[in-house]
Amino acid sequence: MRILLVEDDYALAMGTEYALQAEGYEVVVAKNVSEAKNAVDNSNPDLILLDVMLPDGNGYDLCRKIRAGGNMVPIIFLTAVGEEANIVQGLELGADDYVTKPYRVKELLSRIAANLRRSRLTVGSAAESDRDIYAFGHHEFNNVKFILYDDGQIVDCTPSELRLLRELLIHEDQVLTRTQLLERLYDTEDNYIDDNTLSVYMKRLRTKLSDDASFIETVRGVGYRFVRR
Repeated sequence: MRILLVEDDYALAMGTEYALQAEGYEVVVAKNVSEAKNAVDNSNPDLILLDVMLPDGNGYDLCRKIRAGGNMVPIIFLTAVGEEANIVQGLELGADDYVTKPYRVKELLSRIAANLRRSRLTVGSAAESDRDIYAFGHHEFNNVKFILYDDGQIVDCTPSELRLLRELLIHEDQVLTRTQLLERLYDTEDNYIDDNTLSVYMKRLRTKLSDDASFIETVRGVGYRFVRR
C-alpha cells in the first residue's frame, strides 16, 4: 500500500515516514501543495495524509481539487487545530477522517488501517445486496458500479456518503440508529470515530440529494430511515 504524506514539518514528516515504513507501507513525501499535486497524479496513492497549513497553500484547497477531479482516495487530515469548525470543514470538503497533532503513532496507524479497510469494503460492497439498482425520485443508486445518478448525471459523492446512502436504501422503512450506522460504516473497534462525523456525512448527503433528501427521515433521538412517501 502506498501512502502520500503531505507535511512541511521536516522532523514530523521524517518521523511519520519511518513509522509508516516500519509497518510495511510505501511512503511518498510532499512538503507543499505543488509537490502533493504531482504526487497524486503520478504515484497513485492508496491513502493521503494531508496537513492543513502548507507553505504554498492549504490542505483544504488541495482536498477540494482532488475530489473535484473524481479521485476518491481516502484522505486523512493532519491538523494542529482541534476546534470543531475546522474538523467539520475538512469533512465537508470530502475528507474521510482527521488526526489532531500531536498524534500518537499507534492512533495514526489505527486510523490509516481503518480507512484502507473501509475503502476495500466499498469496492466489494455490491456483493452484500441482491439488488443492482435503487431508484427514488430523480435519483438512481447503482449498487454494482457504486455510483449515484441524478437524472442520468453522476453525483459527486465520497465513498463514505455512498456507503451511508446504501445502508439506508437496503434497509428501507427500517429505523437505523446512529450507533448501528457507525458500526456498519466506520468499524467501531477503532473508537476514535465520534457521533459528529455521522452528522457531517448525513448533512452532506442530504445537500447532494436536494429535493430527494426528503426520502431520508430523521427519527428524533434515535436515528434515520429511508421512506417512500
